[in-house]
Amino acid sequence: MFPWLSVLALLPLVGAAALIVVKGAAAKWLALVVSVIAFVISVIVAVQFRPGGGMQFVEQLSWIRPLGAYYALGLDGIGLTLMLLVTIVTPLVIIASWRDFDADRPAWITSGDKSGPPPKYDERVFFALVLAVEGCSLYLFLATDVFLFYVFFEVILVPMYFLIGGFGGVRRSYAAVKFLLYGLLGGFVMLASVIGLYVLSAQAGQPSYLLGDLSQLDIATGTGRWLFVGFMFAFAIKAPMVPLHTWLPDAAEESNPGGATMMVGVMDKIGTFAMIRFCLGLFPEASVWATPVVLVLAVISILYGAILAIGSRDLMRLIAYISISHFGFIVLGIFAFTSQAMVGSTFYMLNHGLSTAALYLVVGYFIKRRGSRDVYAFGGVQKIAPVGAAFFLFAGMATLSLPGLSNFVSEFMVLAGTFSRYPTLAVVSTLAIVLAALYVLLMYRRSMTGPVTPDVERTVTDDVNGRERLALAPLVILILVLGLYPKPMLDAIEPTVQATMQHVGVSDPQPWVSAEGGR
Repeated sequence: MFPWLSVLALLPLVGAAALIVVKGAAAKWLALVVSVIAFVISVIVAVQFRPGGGMQFVEQLSWIRPLGAYYALGLDGIGLTLMLLVTIVTPLVIIASWRDFDADRPAWITSGDKSGPPPKYDERVFFALVLAVEGCSLYLFLATDVFLFYVFFEVILVPMYFLIGGFGGVRRSYAAVKFLLYGLLGGFVMLASVIGLYVLSAQAGQPSYLLGDLSQLDIATGTGRWLFVGFMFAFAIKAPMVPLHTWLPDAAEESNPGGATMMVGVMDKIGTFAMIRFCLGLFPEASVWATPVVLVLAVISILYGAILAIGSRDLMRLIAYISISHFGFIVLGIFAFTSQAMVGSTFYMLNHGLSTAALYLVVGYFIKRRGSRDVYAFGGVQKIAPVGAAFFLFAGMATLSLPGLSNFVSEFMVLAGTFSRYPTLAVVSTLAIVLAALYVLLMYRRSMTGPVTPDVERTVTDDVNGRERLALAPLVILILVLGLYPKPMLDAIEPTVQATMQHVGVSDPQPWVSAEGGR
């Protein structure tokens, strides 16, 4: 069998390495070609994927025999969803960032009306780091060996650190170090649990880090709960969840749009994906035990992120707070333990990645023109750049889950599925829908509507061009298509969710029927 998954995951990493010796415009073209080929391969894999067929395209080779570590890859419905997200977003980020490093372009922007420091590295380094994040993300979404997953869980910190610290704003060094410290802390705590799994598997006879072997271990209740906490702590940082979220607003604020898109739209999905794959898959009893605390933190994240988004003036930071709220919805759906909510959460990961990419990219276009991230530094932009303003409004409507767009389907499924088991939490979380309308519409009104200010008239002199529209158009199309016809993706996700729930030992709540036979 042809190793489709290995080729897919290795290709961006090989491309990133090749960019070291390629200079000039050829570097951009090489990065784009590599990312497009990766997308084509992901489509080929998706076409061959059989919903309900379990783990497919399995590759397994002994790697570090004394540790029981394998080079093991596989694809299920949840991994398929995120594989497609990674390979869709990456070439669009490359296209959107195509001219960011040209000599006539300003450096990245501070929160005021002046340019920040110039990039530390040239454009080929930027595109190489983007490809490295893509390759590491693919390995993380495809790995079926815990040790292999852990290696890339740590490795992905390196390219993301340099994307923030090498191409960001004035406080980029602070933001990059904070991101790295939080990531290393999570990895360090997770390492203790990874070692614990090795000890348990060795005691059972043969050490193994394969998910299939570890899921069959008879783990004592107390031990399983401690191991769960180690994994969950690391994943809650990556997701991110309150109170472990504080690295994200700083990192997003100081990143350039392409780096922020790869971080929030792609990399952060690793945390929520791993909660399903590893926390629920390896520690089902501990996952149920921790559910009350996780659900409360998820609801706090939903409301906290939405409230802070309303009060934020920095556009990049505002989108980060929106994402904290959305990740709260995703975690809520995972730990509600209903098939509808968990399918909705997985679908939400895809939809959030698409809508966040659209929002970061279009906001980035305007920030580069205006020279400021401050929402109050804009005004009347829609009169000068009507097409760009329309893209901005569309991305905002997708973010607030307007019916007919893809986020609505996933958010509705999460809330409906949660209501059937935890009605109070679902009702409280619904308040975020009202808050979403506030932060999106206020953001649009403050920046796009009203009279054209003199500063905007002086700096925003043109509408989004053809290349910029090309980067946004696929996102718009996918958000519309998945909002109107989500069935293919839901059909791919549902069997994996059902298998996960069966493994955890939970089932959907039975419909309530009154004693008189009414509904």
